Amino acid sequence: MDGDLTGTLNLEVPKRVTTFPARPTWRDGALAGRLVSVSLLCDAVVILFAMVVAFWLRFDTPIREIGVMSPHRIRDYAGYVVVGTLSLLFAMAQFQVYDPHKLLRLREVAMKVVTACVFWFAGFLSFSLAFKFQPPISRVFVFISAITVLLGLVAWRWIFHRYLQRSSIAGDLRQRILFVGWNAEAERLSRSFAHEMVRPYDVIGCVTSASSRFRKEPDVPVLGQYGALAEVIRRNSIDIVLLSDTDSVKGEIVGLIKLCEMEMVQFKVIPSYFQILVSGLHIETVAGIPVLGVSKLPLDRGMSGAFKRLMDVIGAVVGLLISAPLVAVFGALVWVEDPGPIFYRQRRMGRNGLSFEIIKIRSMKLDAEKETGARWAVKDDPRRLRIGAFMRKWNIDEVPQFWNVLKGEMSLVGPRPERPELIANFKEEIPHYNARLNAKPGITGWAQIKGLRGDTDLSERIRADIYYLENWSPLLDLQIMLMTFLRRDNAY
Repeated sequence: MDGDLTGTLNLEVPKRVTTFPARPTWRDGALAGRLVSVSLLCDAVVILFAMVVAFWLRFDTPIREIGVMSPHRIRDYAGYVVVGTLSLLFAMAQFQVYDPHKLLRLREVAMKVVTACVFWFAGFLSFSLAFKFQPPISRVFVFISAITVLLGLVAWRWIFHRYLQRSSIAGDLRQRILFVGWNAEAERLSRSFAHEMVRPYDVIGCVTSASSRFRKEPDVPVLGQYGALAEVIRRNSIDIVLLSDTDSVKGEIVGLIKLCEMEMVQFKVIPSYFQILVSGLHIETVAGIPVLGVSKLPLDRGMSGAFKRLMDVIGAVVGLLISAPLVAVFGALVWVEDPGPIFYRQRRMGRNGLSFEIIKIRSMKLDAEKETGARWAVKDDPRRLRIGAFMRKWNIDEVPQFWNVLKGEMSLVGPRPERPELIANFKEEIPHYNARLNAKPGITGWAQIKGLRGDTDLSERIRADIYYLENWSPLLDLQIMLMTFLRRDNAY
């Protein structure tokens, strides 16, 4: 067929054909363009104000006693403020903060703002000192500016995002997705879009694929058959065509790509052959031929790994100091209820399959597994101590693991480590199970804040762990740590 769509007109028309209201005002990008302009203008105002605040803090508060103090007026620093504002706006633009498609993605935008501010701080300070402008710039002022600017931008962006979230504008900003074909991966992706609090996508519906009918009944509107795809795209103002059926032959896929190009919509494919670690997919040229394969994940990059380790060391030291009284109090309560060792060591599987001994405050009776052997903890487990139930509910039994983090065996955030004897056959039974071993295990993780711990669905836990590996960022780690204190159910 080699790209000819007309050859598919004889496909069976689905029984359930639905139309979806078109969006006449969005495809030209006018609304998104205006919102991007507003965000750019407000960013400039926030940066200017934050740098003025930084000037006041540096030269008109007790901080002025730090370092070499020279009397300055705000007009002496006006050039620095203007150049600093323009250069930071430029840095944010380079990091794609002003991409219209990111207006509804607060976490992604916030991470890019943080990265831009870090680069801006280093570049602005180096440039100002290298060219020895007059008056000489205060390094303390630049440092304070970086903090006030970052806090100001994140705070205003959060307010802006909340406004978009609560207004009808969000519906106009979402990109409209049309599936070609329908399978389990398409269904899972569609449901994940629907469950997002501020979703950046709307699944409008689906059409049959070029060479086959639906493998399962779609749970989204069926907008027609493949032969009428061009009309469906235009009628429903589609932004993205997502091919879920990769059994199509080369000519059919090429034809679909050409159609998307003519209709000026994005073409994407659900990588059915790469159902794991897709963020590591990378195209490289081998002997002049492009080759697609799995390369590095976010945590495999040198700077990311080093930054996460720095966070772990700082967090572990602080955690050990803060938790020392808790360990003493609850250790004593454990000993009073069931005299014996306070700490419990257990072999767990770590990064790359290497085992280590995890440390916990003992929450179960001595020799709890003597008769039953190793098994999962369950709700209302009869092996628990009375104080153990309370500790597990509030994760107090986990605090000695800060020592494992300090030793480098664990991280503050990551997939929870499992017992080797319980998971010996999982790599054969559960797809992608061992992929979670690409990172250090964590005290808490994305699966845990989703309630997936203890005797819960392992497939869902693995999917959550893989999501974390593919989407890691310092901001995601911070979010998980904060949410850990709010999640209590399923803590056996």
